[in-house]
Amino acid sequence: MTESDPAADAVADWAASGAVALTGRPDGPPLVPPGRAATRARALAARIAELTGGAVRVDGAALLAERAAFTGATRQGPVSAGVGCRLLRTADGWAAVSCVRPDDPMLLGALIGTEVPDDDGLWPPVEAWLRAHTGAELAERATLLGLAAGPVASGGPVAPVQMPLPGEGRSVEGLLVVDFSALWAGPLCAHLLGLAGARVVKVETPSRPDGARRGHPGFYRLLHAGHRSVVLDPGERSGRHALRALVEKADIVIEASRPRALAGFGLDAHASAAAGTTWISITAAGRAADRVGFGDDVAAGAGLVAREPSGVPLFCGDAIADPLTGLTAAARALAPPPGVPHDISMTAVAAATLDPGPPSPSVAARRQGEGWVVDASGGPIAVAAPRHRTPAGRAARSGEHTAEVLRELRIPVP
Repeated sequence: MTESDPAADAVADWAASGAVALTGRPDGPPLVPPGRAATRARALAARIAELTGGAVRVDGAALLAERAAFTGATRQGPVSAGVGCRLLRTADGWAAVSCVRPDDPMLLGALIGTEVPDDDGLWPPVEAWLRAHTGAELAERATLLGLAAGPVASGGPVAPVQMPLPGEGRSVEGLLVVDFSALWAGPLCAHLLGLAGARVVKVETPSRPDGARRGHPGFYRLLHAGHRSVVLDPGERSGRHALRALVEKADIVIEASRPRALAGFGLDAHASAAAGTTWISITAAGRAADRVGFGDDVAAGAGLVAREPSGVPLFCGDAIADPLTGLTAAARALAPPPGVPHDISMTAVAAATLDPGPPSPSVAARRQGEGWVVDASGGPIAVAAPRHRTPAGRAARSGEHTAEVLRELRIPVP
């Protein structure tokens, strides 16, 4: 079944994905998210299976809720399943505001012009500031501050962003993947390429290790099992040299940084792509934008939110733009290199799953026995709980393979 197949039932795909169970208020029924993200995820997984000759077979829709199956996250309505993002009123609508990094309370204080505590007490002053400012004002200030926050798409015609799947694929067996990304989207891409036989090297810096290391160990292990870990310091000349040399050796590079950050490391995505490297660039809103974003606030900013009859938005799934983007990135990486970086905007990926037109209230599940069901075209479909695959090994300690990888690639050790 493909996304364009008339037999594809978006409601049934949503119900089977596990994401419906994570959507809605904790004391209310699960809600069906808008659009066809679960169907798109299934189509991407099918395309990845085709491109890898059947070597990589995953349930794309189930990947949308896989992290929650590890963490035990549940639906929290206007608070994200991972509790790091909130949907709050603005002067002219709604906004999604994330607070997940250690510096985010300080940045929120800078946003509103007053110091805020680093606990849940930060939200009341932020809410008060938002009610007096528009979504556009928030977006402008958040971009300047590097804060993951922005207005929720509020309706009107939504132009579907075309995200075409690649044509003829190529084997990645034995290819070197250098993964600079963190959290979920980029590591999922690297994980799928590793399942296809690629050699994955995860690169971190001493000051900015992957924040997912602080998350659920089982989920981190799932995405990183079998990958080697390298830590290099771009603040040192030898570290920058090793980073550039590692990129020169790579067949595929995955990164999720703003272009100016890469330039500071001495890395040129366009030059590498022109030389034949497949460069996968994952950003919140495209390489031309200087926006920071994570899976929940990006999805909400694209309009991928459930709606109550009153129009109040609620989060869909768990950081749903992340797994959608990871699947999209993997499908792109399995195509021949185009000579320019693959510019993969998480916002565009999420928006591409939505139908044109103003948002409508979300369909609610109904009780049946001890569980919930939704009515699809083929009849009632049970709302599945999030589920996860079993990790296939251990994840490397940070920097465990630095000397080994550099020696193997004949790169001078910093």
